[in-house]
Amino acid sequence: MKAGCSQLQPVVLILIFNLCFYGSFQLTGPQVCELCGGSVLNGSEVGKFCASSAGRINGRCCFQNNNTYGPERIIGLDLSNCSLTHVEDLQEASKALMIDLSLNPLVNISDAVFQGFIELNHMILPQEIFCPGGNTSWEKVEVNEGNRICQGQKDVCNQTGQLSIECPENSLCGPYGPGFFECSCAENYHGYKCLREGEFPALQVFGPLGASTVVLSFLLWFTQRRKVKPL
Repeated sequence: MKAGCSQLQPVVLILIFNLCFYGSFQLTGPQVCELCGGSVLNGSEVGKFCASSAGRINGRCCFQNNNTYGPERIIGLDLSNCSLTHVEDLQEASKALMIDLSLNPLVNISDAVFQGFIELNHMILPQEIFCPGGNTSWEKVEVNEGNRICQGQKDVCNQTGQLSIECPENSLCGPYGPGFFECSCAENYHGYKCLREGEFPALQVFGPLGASTVVLSFLLWFTQRRKVKPL
């Protein structure tokens, strides 16, 4: 008894879709590197940074060369002189150390765009645009030749007199981008507001979920198999 491609089981179809999507993403690369044409110039700030970091330039991105696992890491992003009027999503470059958005007719940039950019240490913006999180989120802010330069992102959790950080009891404050922080449960605590003590019951939570997934997959396979007609 044989089945054609149109009779592939749903689980197999989902697996093939995921593999194709991931493979397509790997071939095309991060879209943030193609937000405007051209490539990072050697004489630009990101180009100099990339050369000093022994990085690899691809489009408008500088990639870390010594990455041995996981997706390639973008350490520099040059979107200068790209005629951008707004910026909404740069999450593919959330590990970047340097971002250049100068020479763009930007009106405003939401601080939320840089939420999670905990390693961002150098930004170049049009003079009219304020540094994400405000001046208190950076060690040094200066205006030079029509650009606003933000250097040295501060850890807001360690500041005093600037921001009232109120993480729940049994939790720790951690940086989460310029002007942002996140609270995570301390060791041996979990649950809502970290009120539960002891290790997270992974087996009790994920065990039934895994079992139900297996049962559902088997039922789908069995019911779909009955619909296959012999050739």
